[in-house]
Amino acid sequence: MPGIYIDANLLVLRIVGDVSRRLVDHHRRLSAFSPEDYDKLLDFTSRYDYLLVTPNTLTETSNLLAYHGEPERSELMGRLKSLIHESREIVVSSATASANQEFLRLGLTDAALLEHVSNRTPLLTADLKLYLAALAKGNQAAFNFTHFRFA
Repeated sequence: MPGIYIDANLLVLRIVGDVSRRLVDHHRRLSAFSPEDYDKLLDFTSRYDYLLVTPNTLTETSNLLAYHGEPERSELMGRLKSLIHESREIVVSSATASANQEFLRLGLTDAALLEHVSNRTPLLTADLKLYLAALAKGNQAAFNFTHFRFA
């Protein structure tokens, strides 16, 4: 299958879990997730050929990862660097994203994602507002990660 977009929170979960599953329980920005959620994220995204990311999502992910101290912080940033090279980055100009009707409600990072999600290149998110906005692009344009967490 082609690529799938994932939001910044799930990208943080992916990177932290890639470095160490035990860190999922200790990273300040992942209090809503468990190591089992990381496993489910890997399982779901493995069905796709690659991850799709935007510069905005990567920037937000980088900032969220930085909330962890050393020595793991350097490992997390190193894994982010690798993931950047493994993913396909889609650039959405800030002018384009800010013109999106959801910009005022969801912000720049999410509005940029909404510019490109579709039934062919869906979004995986745990953010209900973003999920519902993406569904407006098509009934298969988004997946709510929460549905997989508790299935």
